[in-house]
Amino acid sequence: MEKVRLGLIGFGNIGCAHAHSIYSGLVKGLELATICDIDPCRVAQAEKAYPNVRLFSDFNDLLSSGLVDAVLIATPHYLHPPIAVKAFEKGLHVLTEKPAGVFTRQVKEMNEAAVDSGRVFGIMFNQRTNPLFQKAKEIVQSGRLGQPKRLVWIITNWYRTQSYYDSGSWRATWAGEGGGVLINQAPHNLDLWQWIFGMPKRLRATCYNGKYHNIEVEDEASIYAEYESGATATFLTSTGEFPGTNRLEIAGDRGKIVIADGKLQFWELDESERSFCFADKTGTAVPTFSFNEFTPQQRETAHVGILQNFTDAILHGAELIAPGYEGINSLQISNAAYLSSWTDSWVGLPVDEDMFCSELDKRIKSSKLKSNASCQPVQSCEYYSRWNIKW
Repeated sequence: MEKVRLGLIGFGNIGCAHAHSIYSGLVKGLELATICDIDPCRVAQAEKAYPNVRLFSDFNDLLSSGLVDAVLIATPHYLHPPIAVKAFEKGLHVLTEKPAGVFTRQVKEMNEAAVDSGRVFGIMFNQRTNPLFQKAKEIVQSGRLGQPKRLVWIITNWYRTQSYYDSGSWRATWAGEGGGVLINQAPHNLDLWQWIFGMPKRLRATCYNGKYHNIEVEDEASIYAEYESGATATFLTSTGEFPGTNRLEIAGDRGKIVIADGKLQFWELDESERSFCFADKTGTAVPTFSFNEFTPQQRETAHVGILQNFTDAILHGAELIAPGYEGINSLQISNAAYLSSWTDSWVGLPVDEDMFCSELDKRIKSSKLKSNASCQPVQSCEYYSRWNIKW
């Protein structure tokens, strides 16, 4: 195989941006072969923009067409796993947008289907291509930070206006989207949290529904998590603050990492703080340390980087930056956070799937999809600043 024929399922804001990158030739070895969307208005827009691309209104027809080797799923969240499962059954490779799904039970089924198919399975965790987060992961997992103590992430610059939430009937509803900032914007950060620092054993969370917007779901959330080792993590996020903050701190007994303002700072102790604490006899001394500031020389490849890596995995066996199987990890955290907030209690991980689904179903039954009868073409098919990492 010299090139991968891709079928795009979902021609909304992010799907349209992916289509533009692929059709423009930004991803070597990847061809935009088909596009599918249930909205006739968006199908008409795709037909005008990409006259040589085959169009579908039913993803099942696309999967059975024989025109594609792989699919990119960019639909509302609930549809990610069932479409992926059917694609794997057709022998196709799959790249899904984040989140992996809405609840872990359906994502487990997707992961099992991927294993059975033997096909390449990726997820669009594009922030894993950022050199700052890659460097943090390297420092933590190499042991240079020592025994992890705590992680604190203030990520409150996911600002959205009411117009954003009104842009689709499914947005910001339990029935259509399955959650708010934790399931839509912050999956990137929840993924990086566990990718760098590992999965906690339990957490306590508070999610505020419609605090800053006229929506059913949360636009602010606070999570406090504990680890088997005694380490802790605190995670604060919102779509209702401006100007917001993006600051990640990771502390261990051999130093501290701070990522903010587009750079990484690393204070590295000459010896373990724990050893120094009990060896010192003065009561006022502090450990000696070295300080380094890391400013990346290479740029973040973002969405195009994940697309290229996915293509290279199919054509050349490249190792995936973001394997699709790992999408369940951030979802475990967000599911646990919702359940904790709903039940006002500590929740252990892995999350109790039956209890979570029962509580989610209650909210789905009272959920109200918004009216969206008018034709809503995508405004821009180029990647723009909304998807950039903001500092």
